[in-house]
This record gives sequence, structure tokens and C-alpha cells, in this order.
Amino acid sequence: MKTIAVIGCGTIATNAHFPALTQMENVRIKYACDLIIEKAEAKQKEYPCIENVITDYKIALADNEVDAVFVLTPNYSHYTITMDALKAGKHVFCEKPITVNYALSKEMKDEADKQGKILNIGVCNRYHKSVELLEEYNRQGKFGKIYHTYCSFRAFRSIPGLGGAFTTKSQSGGGVLIDWGVHFLDLVLYILGGAKLKSVTCDAYNEMAKDMKAYKYKSMWAEASSNKETGTNDVDDFISGYVRTDKASIAFNGAWAQNIEQGEMYIDILGDKGGARLSYGGQFTFTDANTLESFTSEHEIPNMYACEDKAFIESITTGVKDKNNIDNVLESAKLLDALYTSSDKKQELNF
Repeated sequence: MKTIAVIGCGTIATNAHFPALTQMENVRIKYACDLIIEKAEAKQKEYPCIENVITDYKIALADNEVDAVFVLTPNYSHYTITMDALKAGKHVFCEKPITVNYALSKEMKDEADKQGKILNIGVCNRYHKSVELLEEYNRQGKFGKIYHTYCSFRAFRSIPGLGGAFTTKSQSGGGVLIDWGVHFLDLVLYILGGAKLKSVTCDAYNEMAKDMKAYKYKSMWAEASSNKETGTNDVDDFISGYVRTDKASIAFNGAWAQNIEQGEMYIDILGDKGGARLSYGGQFTFTDANTLESFTSEHEIPNMYACEDKAFIESITTGVKDKNNIDNVLESAKLLDALYTSSDKKQELNF
């Protein structure tokens, strides 16, 4: 039995982690913490197995019974809470992105190493069955040489929490790239087998909600945190870039909000013996170059949040680092940071 504290009771906690953690028999949730006490109280009412609600996460860190904490707060606070937790001797599961930039992410890894603690990052797609199979296909040589991948993560007027933390760079670290792009680019690096960066070039745009009060939309993720009247929107709503790695090149286009109603959420993997298109969050179609035959996968897709939470608990039990350990995710943080730097400088960056 592992005793945990969940810090942050917002959207990702509500939709993903509380439903998963409360179903695990080997997990005791001693604390639910949120600066807004009503959010934590609501979770306790929904899940009576939550023993205590608090507003100060340091109460949980001072509790010797707590083995690990889940950091499910806005991006800007990941660093401070995680560093405090590691120094207090706790294992940490931190939602993606690691934090708002690469330098701070590297400090988090170094502190985990120093303390001898497990630090996992919530890049949940590494536990998506389709991604696991495609990574296996690559290891088995079914693609042959993967020479290029393409990612499209584009949606119609879908800026989350406009005016709030999602669109305030000092709190989020960025927009669609750091929010959605991290998932697409991280899973590509994972499928490629730990690709290392060689060069990046990127352009970022903030065009669709310069006048937040006039911004029109049909739906909005995290709308409760929106502040269209007096809030801030200084992050990218469209991103385009090109990456060279030691294994394959990667091109991508991403849009929180575009004036094209058809969204496109997919990843293409091009190899000399086979290729695949992954429908993000779903199945994939694989084409074999030898037979010219294609098939679409029909496998079950387990809850990837439940899978990554289970893997984290197993990792802190055995001490064995898994694929979501920060050691295996840091290159993704380096990539995001480099892409934003390239856009700011309007030039290609080489490594």
C-alpha cells in the first residue's frame, strides 16, 4: 500500500487521475489539496476514500506517511511544488509539461537524482496501446528505416481557458505547442526510440484571439478558468516547425484555433518498408511496402491515465524507472524549449 497526496484538484485531476487512483486497491489517498478548498472538498464528496482536504501542500510534504505526491497544478507551479516534494523525500508524478522551460526541467531531474526518488511525467500517450504497438513495430523492423514523421494537431476555435492560466505565458510557458504539441512530439520521439535533436526551426503565431472579448467559439476546455474580460493571451495559438534528429526528421503544424472547421489530429510515420497513420487517441492504419496491403488496427484501448498511474505506483514500489521517468522525457522538454527559442529568434537552432 502506497500513501499519496494529490496536489491540484482541477480539470486534469477530475477527468483523469482521481477516477484512476480511486480504483487502485494499493493506493491510499491521504490528502487532496487545492488553493480553492471547495475544489478539494468536492473531490472528497465524490470519492469518500480521500481522507483529508487541505489548501497548503506542505502539510502533506511534512507527513512521514506520504510516499508520493501527484502534482496536477498549472504549469508554472510544477517546478516549485516538485522540488519541494523531492527535497521532502517524496516520489513525484508531475503532469506534463515538466515545467515552463528546459533549464528548470533539468533542475528537477537533477534533484530527483540527488534525492534518489522517482520523478515521472504525465506524457500519457506513451501508455496508449496504439503508440505502444507502433513503438514495437519500429523495434521489430516493420517500418524498415523511418526517415520522416509528420504531426497535425489542429482544431477549430478551441483555445482553452482563454484569458486564464492556459493563455498566460508566465504561468503556462506557452500555448498550443506546450499544451498539445508536447504529446505529439513526445510520442514521436518515443516511437523513434529515444531520438536526439540535431536542429530545429519554428514559427509561432498568436492571431485568433487578439480581441478576447470578440472571440467566438462553440466549446472551450477549462472554460471555468477563462477570463475574456481582463485576462491575458500572450501565447501561441498556431505553431509550425521542422526538426532534424539522429533518427528521422519531424514536421508539424498545430492550431488551438483555426478558421477551418475540419480538425486534423494525426501522425504519419514514413519508413522504407512500411508506413502508418495514427489517428490521435485512436487506431492506426499500417501499410506494408512488400505486399502493398494495408490494415487498420482493432485493438482495445485501455485508459492510458490509469495505466501511467499504475506504472508510477509500481515504479516507486520496485525502484525501477519506467518509460515516463523524467530521464526518458527530458529530450521532449529540450525540444519544446528549442522550438520556442527558434521562433523568438527567427532562426534555425543547431545542437
